Amino acid sequence: MSSLSEVPLSVLDLAPIVSGSDARAALESSVELAKFTERLGYHRYWVAEHHNMPGIASSATSVLMSHIATATERIRVGSGGIMLPNHAPLVIAEQFGMLEAFHPGRIDLGIGRAPGTDQRTALALRGPAGLSADDFPQKLQELRGYFEPGEGRAVRAFPAEGYKVPVWLLGSSGFSAQLAGALGLPFSFAHHFSAQNTIPAVRLYRESFQPSEVLDKPYVMLGVSVLAADTDEHARYLAGPSALTFLSLRRGRPIPLPTPEEAAAYPYTDVDNMFVEERLGTTVLGSPETVRKGLEALLEDTDADELMITTMVHGEEDRKRSYELVTSARG
Repeated sequence: MSSLSEVPLSVLDLAPIVSGSDARAALESSVELAKFTERLGYHRYWVAEHHNMPGIASSATSVLMSHIATATERIRVGSGGIMLPNHAPLVIAEQFGMLEAFHPGRIDLGIGRAPGTDQRTALALRGPAGLSADDFPQKLQELRGYFEPGEGRAVRAFPAEGYKVPVWLLGSSGFSAQLAGALGLPFSFAHHFSAQNTIPAVRLYRESFQPSEVLDKPYVMLGVSVLAADTDEHARYLAGPSALTFLSLRRGRPIPLPTPEEAAAYPYTDVDNMFVEERLGTTVLGSPETVRKGLEALLEDTDADELMITTMVHGEEDRKRSYELVTSARG
């Protein structure tokens, strides 16, 4: 079993727009956090694609990646992920080929099957074709093909051909787990919003895995919601805004990330409180020692090869402090 001191730690960022601020500040904060976590020794910095959400600024994922990669030197920069149903494979190949050309050996292409938004927004993104993920395996293969030599092919991707951009499959259920295994690709599972499916999906991935030119054995990365603070009590207080954001999203009314004071003052019903407790139960939160125990337990259950940490707090300094404390918890 891997221990916390041995596995690489990475960052998943949604560029949260917080209450009382705006998208510009959110994006600037993401660039600063990337530089900060690079100095702390984090391995990757991925940004997620979401649309029509007033609390998330990372919709143009590849554009944000470019800014982050330019502002950093070593850390790998990637998508967590690009939602393939929203885009033509050729466009993704050209964008990530260009990123790789500017930042050789530092770009990851994480691909997801969900649209990352509601159906009306998916329709606005790409028309009716954007509403279905049924042809996801075929479009994934088309996308990967654009990075291969294309002599004689009618449509070729420049810049993309010949570049070795690592492709990851992202998932929160068994479909992508099985497909990633069959293709011999690395797999990133979204434990942070589908914790109940984590162990079955990881098991399915490993059982389905076929060695490929990419990997000779399975590689599992888990996306984990983590919030570390100096005490368990303060960590729980800081976690309130994230829980309220998810509650609002479940009701179909997404909001910017509120302050801890706004979250504490919210008039929760009994049903709301049940949802909040369930949400916080999937987050590893607390003091460095509490976080260490939680992450070690997750590694014991899954034997993951890498952890990708996402931290949603209102204050920029609190978010930096959390990533700093996580590194100190490794021992």
